[in-house]
Amino acid sequence: MLLPDTKRILLKLSGEVLMGEQDFGIDTDYVMRLAEEVKAAKDTGLEICLVIGGGNIFRGMAGAAQGMDRAQADYMGMLATVMNALAMQSALEQLGVHTRVQSAIQMDQVCEPVIRRRAERHLEKGRIVIFAAGVGAPYFTTDSGAALRAAEMRCDALLKGTSVDGVYSADPKRDPDAKRFDTVTYDKVLADNLKVMDASAVALCRDNEIPIVVFSIRQRGNVARVLEGKGVQTIVQKD
Repeated sequence: MLLPDTKRILLKLSGEVLMGEQDFGIDTDYVMRLAEEVKAAKDTGLEICLVIGGGNIFRGMAGAAQGMDRAQADYMGMLATVMNALAMQSALEQLGVHTRVQSAIQMDQVCEPVIRRRAERHLEKGRIVIFAAGVGAPYFTTDSGAALRAAEMRCDALLKGTSVDGVYSADPKRDPDAKRFDTVTYDKVLADNLKVMDASAVALCRDNEIPIVVFSIRQRGNVARVLEGKGVQTIVQKD
């Protein structure tokens, strides 16, 4: 195992990874590939919570930058995360993995509301719980939603699957001299404004001593490898 006594994790996926090679939307083949990765992780005996961003469909910050009301744009982004959660649920259930979607914005015909004790029961029964709609309020990202759910569900670690293989001192796509960290402290991430998650998410994980594991989701089989401690990743933790 990557971290000692890891029994329950929260896996945060950026919405962009659901696009696959497309420029927009949901690539169903790629979603199925991700579902296979999640299933492989679950088959190791872990209890898994999932949070998926909405950037492949709509990003609130981008909408606000184009003159849209920020709160309205953020609510649209939250609805995008529900769409992604339903797509992932469909893929997981095709693989025989029992899944429940809980949304911070109530929409009873589509999914359950976020109820912590019910989510606990789902995990105990071996189901994957996908938390959608962030924290249910504007001005917070899905990173904050992931950190909140990880704390609420008492997860042992928060795994962030992204398009880069860890945390760097600068953007590795722009700076060829950027240094990758194997481990880094919460305080250094906040002080140096390293682009791991937004500051409120990092602070929430720090206050609840939840390690953040950043790795590339684009490499096939990487979730299982990271959980075994074999993959390339950066662990954000206390000193």
